[in-house]
Amino acid sequence: MTDDKQQVKGNRLDPWLDSYAARAHGLRASETRSLFAVASRPEVVSLAGGMPNLKGLPLDQLAEATARMIRKDGGRALQYGNGQGLPRLREQIPEVMALEGVIADPEDIVITTGSQQAVDIITELFIDPGDVILAEAPTYVGSLSIFSTYQADVQQIPIDADGVVPEALEERIDRLEREGRSVKFFYCLPNFHNPAGVTLSEERRPQVIEICRRHHILIIEDNPYGLLGFEGQTYTALKTLAPNDVVYLGSFSKIFAPGYRVGWAVAPPPVREKMKLASEAAILCPSSVGQYSISMYLDRFDWRQQIEDFRGMYRGRRDAMVSALEEFMPMCTWNVPDGGFYVWVGLPDGLDAKDMLPRAVTNLVAYVSGTAFYAGGRSGRDHVRLSFCYPEPVEIREGVHRLSEVVLQDLELVRLFGPTHSNDAVGVIAPAPDQI
Repeated sequence: MTDDKQQVKGNRLDPWLDSYAARAHGLRASETRSLFAVASRPEVVSLAGGMPNLKGLPLDQLAEATARMIRKDGGRALQYGNGQGLPRLREQIPEVMALEGVIADPEDIVITTGSQQAVDIITELFIDPGDVILAEAPTYVGSLSIFSTYQADVQQIPIDADGVVPEALEERIDRLEREGRSVKFFYCLPNFHNPAGVTLSEERRPQVIEICRRHHILIIEDNPYGLLGFEGQTYTALKTLAPNDVVYLGSFSKIFAPGYRVGWAVAPPPVREKMKLASEAAILCPSSVGQYSISMYLDRFDWRQQIEDFRGMYRGRRDAMVSALEEFMPMCTWNVPDGGFYVWVGLPDGLDAKDMLPRAVTNLVAYVSGTAFYAGGRSGRDHVRLSFCYPEPVEIREGVHRLSEVVLQDLELVRLFGPTHSNDAVGVIAPAPDQI
């Protein structure tokens, strides 16, 4: 019997193993999800998950407003809805996008169950097994899981402190075209990148647009963190530069609350119509009560001030993490993000982030190994992603201190026995001296 047929479901053999579609065999728990059970233990300081900190939300007022909304609109909010999304919410979303200078037509907006569903829909629409997707190296683990499910060939492009490297992007496209292979789309996170924390520079944005346009490659602009610049700064959206060549993805998970599972896509009309049909086929319609709740929040609450409050809170947590890294982990390198949730930490030569993780958990601290953010986990062993969004500053300091103890222990093992891996990661961030 093959190894696959020995797979166990619970405590017995899986009787349906031979019936699954080929893509089902590629399903794996992501490295971030598999950490949640451990990281949620109260004694563990989790620097792993990117959970927004919701303590600043006016929960009592939200509860009262939600009750009024249910009394007034419950008959519609609890019913099936429009497959494209609640019309009122689609009218409000351009007000949110306007904070970044994006002009969006409500008719081009498709409401999704978080922006993750939008990535899934787009991949379903464009990818046959073996088709090429370009993504940054590293890139968001959730999207990598989706791409793997649809059996895409994910080719990752190096990034540096200014985001994806245009020359590397064009070189990879040229090579693929010489091999007779076409690229279906380029997936990117231009603002406060997950996991690398960097932002695509204003200078490079039109260069990326021009390269993709010249090679007829659709751009998927995933932008959940764009309004969380710590100084209130925003950047020119790729969608603004090339409305007909970009699908823009947004989410309320980071600027309000993730539990509603409401995101959106702004797509060129032909793509929008395909997305709407695919969404209806999968889920009939996004959550009506979630959309009514978000719409109520945008109507009745000072959501702009709430975003400003989030910026200040996350800036303080970023400062706490950078300060702790400077104090406890000077043997490492890192970038200093201007927004978002994450710091991308480079380990000393010879250390293996994935191999080190069990020892870190034993020392009551959790992180995500850099391998989670590369297709196939083939690279990234010399980096860890540290999240500062959820823990309190005092917990962040303690977590970094605990992690430093593990790093020092592993450095001693390397000194005694030699390195356990070679630093062969692609797209390693090289921070400027004043960022270290």
